[in-house]
Amino acid sequence: MKNSYLCIVFLFCLGCTKIVPRKPINPSPSTTIYKETIDQAKLLNAIEDEKIRQFIKNDSTKIYTQSSKGFWYTYLHKVEENLPTPVKGNEVTFTYNIKDLNDSIIYSRKDLGMKSYVVDKEDFISGLQKGIKLMKIGETITFVIPSYSAFGITGDGDRIGINQSIISTVTLINIK
Repeated sequence: MKNSYLCIVFLFCLGCTKIVPRKPINPSPSTTIYKETIDQAKLLNAIEDEKIRQFIKNDSTKIYTQSSKGFWYTYLHKVEENLPTPVKGNEVTFTYNIKDLNDSIIYSRKDLGMKSYVVDKEDFISGLQKGIKLMKIGETITFVIPSYSAFGITGDGDRIGINQSIISTVTLINIK
């Protein structure tokens, strides 16, 4: 009886001990790889930003504004009336095209057709999602979007390459 009592107390004490997780044996290589990856991404973004700045410099007929969201834009047709801009949940209808930084058409308005999109509720080109919220009905804006706000490191799998900045001219037709 005494042995079984000791056995129960021993098992009870074993169950109450705190389990200590094992630590990685050598954590430093992953940290080094992570830092190198970040440094490489920063370098690629800097190169891409310089290409965009050069495109804007060469397009001296227009005045581009840099957005806090990471893209540049210029108005081709600005509506001066005090009209609303799209907000989350609005359905917008617009036409757009996509060009590269050499101003060559990748997808024409005809290719893409009229697009309906529910603001911030559907997946769409990140830079255009943010840019459309600047627009009023009837406005046309050209957006210059770096790859990290467009199709990223994968491209679109068809005509847009990896890490490719795009230019898109958008005309907002309607807000519901």
